[in-house]
Amino acid sequence: MNDETPRRYRGSLLERAAAQYGYLRPAALPATPLTVAEEASLDLTDCIPDDFAEMPAADSQGPLLRREVEPEVAPDPKPGPVAEVEAPAPVAQPKPALRPARPYAPIDRIALREGGMLLPGGPITAMAEEFRMVKRQLLLTARAVAGKGSANAADHARMILVCSAQPDEGKTFCAINLALSMAAEKEMEILLVDADFAKPDVLARLGMPEGPGLLDALAGAIDVEECIVETDVPQLLVLPAGTRTNSDTELLASDRARAVLDGLAKANTRRIVIFDSPPALAASPASVLAAHAGQAMLVVRADRTSESDLREAVAVLDGCEQIQLLLNSVSFQPGGRRFGNYYGEAGE
Repeated sequence: MNDETPRRYRGSLLERAAAQYGYLRPAALPATPLTVAEEASLDLTDCIPDDFAEMPAADSQGPLLRREVEPEVAPDPKPGPVAEVEAPAPVAQPKPALRPARPYAPIDRIALREGGMLLPGGPITAMAEEFRMVKRQLLLTARAVAGKGSANAADHARMILVCSAQPDEGKTFCAINLALSMAAEKEMEILLVDADFAKPDVLARLGMPEGPGLLDALAGAIDVEECIVETDVPQLLVLPAGTRTNSDTELLASDRARAVLDGLAKANTRRIVIFDSPPALAASPASVLAAHAGQAMLVVRADRTSESDLREAVAVLDGCEQIQLLLNSVSFQPGGRRFGNYYGEAGE
């Protein structure tokens, strides 16, 4: 997607990865679009009072007259001394709890450009179009699960694990670009989580300072929402990895981790959570994170990932129900009719 080896390219990156490695585990999409239940019809006869229904009909000589009955008025009592009544003390109304302001840090556009990543609001390139297709498949899968599954399954489907078999295959590069592409969606909130605890790299690539993060929340030192950092890219939030510890896998496998990670998706029904995971064959937290996420995107480097590593990584991530492959480091043929050129051409 961003690297060296020139290859002829046919089909999307997801399709070619599946064809090249003979592996396809597609997301189950609904046969029909999601529908909204029809409104129940209202029977107005149910609203008629019983006494009105029993009233006699008007005769032919004139309209039906209703006899007015004057109410009896009790005589005024004799005036007496006015008792002084002490007014009750006003009850103090509780003030609504205010969520503390999140930390804020701008994203370094120069760092993005030097890293070969997408630029927010930048021109539409071939890579930008590829990530548009990738995110669309992931969003369709989340919608399909939400349409036919429980609320808990729908929350998990909005949690996406980005992983690779071995280091240096482009998982962090793809996770950041996927988050930047998804942040351009309307009425959505994207939370990018740096979950590569041994070698966190998300903040450095975005030019953001370090701070408390997910590991601190899992250890009970701070609320996870207080660790989330707002950026100057609309709808994009970042959760740092946090203070490094030797028990990261054990923390992820705890009951508290289940509540914390599930809470990231439940906090906002419009939130998509993207985890930058450690490599599946190099660090144990990847398999634990896969059990928490509803979708996994396994990055396959075209010029490096072997078929045996790929199959082993799929087995490690088997706790995730939806696993898709993303082919990385593909070079496009110069002059080829592929994404990006169309937007730069003059209209015919």
